[in-house]
Amino acid sequence: MFSNSDNNHFTNIIGHSPDLESVIRTAQIAAAADVTILIEGETGTGKELMAQALQKSSRRVDKPFVIINCAALPTELIESLFFGHEKGAFTGADERKDGYVQKAAGGTLFLDEIGELPLSLQAKLLRFVENGECQRLGSHKTEIIDVRILAATHRNLLQMVADGSFRQDLFYRLSVVCIRLPNLKQRRKDIPELASHFLKEAAKRNHATACTFSKDAINQLKHYPWPGNIRELKNICEHVSALSPGETIEKDNLPLNINENSRTQTRLEGYTLPEQGINMESLEIDLIKQALNHTNGNKSKAAKLLGLSRDAFLYRLKKHDL
Repeated sequence: MFSNSDNNHFTNIIGHSPDLESVIRTAQIAAAADVTILIEGETGTGKELMAQALQKSSRRVDKPFVIINCAALPTELIESLFFGHEKGAFTGADERKDGYVQKAAGGTLFLDEIGELPLSLQAKLLRFVENGECQRLGSHKTEIIDVRILAATHRNLLQMVADGSFRQDLFYRLSVVCIRLPNLKQRRKDIPELASHFLKEAAKRNHATACTFSKDAINQLKHYPWPGNIRELKNICEHVSALSPGETIEKDNLPLNINENSRTQTRLEGYTLPEQGINMESLEIDLIKQALNHTNGNKSKAAKLLGLSRDAFLYRLKKHDL
């Protein structure tokens, strides 16, 4: 029997910042509604963890939970992997096989990185999302399968709709409820709690005593822009835990990029605005060009230098026609 008390599965999502708590309240209500949910957020913000909490807090908790990474599916097999195939449907199809949707029957199907799904499959997925109807490759018969859909993306699907690379009707069917996870820059007050958790996890895996960050080290972490979000914080905690010379991790023990960012921030904080003012647009264009020059045109690295997400950086490139 399901009850709202089962929402304690959301306690696995660590943090108490207002932005996060608002998202969790929405997710707790949506979990019980059995509606299709779209989870949005930058890479590394915990979209899969949110999907797991939604599934564990739903009426389908004791049913299959099937995860599909849409970005990793081979194009030539994608329809068969989704909907299954009949024997002889294509070369090498030696037997009838179930697809992901059949394996998830009665349970939950989590479509991670849904924005990477090719247009060729989007129409068939739409039909399935609308009424549970699908057709195995090589079959003339349709099946009706009861599955709840959760989807996630780090991309701007509305922009993709405008560009013609994502179906508008599919977008609205997937986003009956939309949950937008905040990035780590919006959750800076959660950094000490998250860091402590990851250090304890690392120590447990390595059968070692858990380290702690000094106040100065925590301050450095709080001022870092976190382009890789929580995933990056977790990796850094594992790094310093393995290499720490003692039980306390000082700021000098932090990776070079974090300390360099702190020095850059100090220089910027000392900047004095000229009396005649500045042209913000020209300054932004100049900084973007410098970042691209420093990284030999690598946009991901240039975005990281400027403390921007890749999507935000690409938006500025388009805005300034660079």
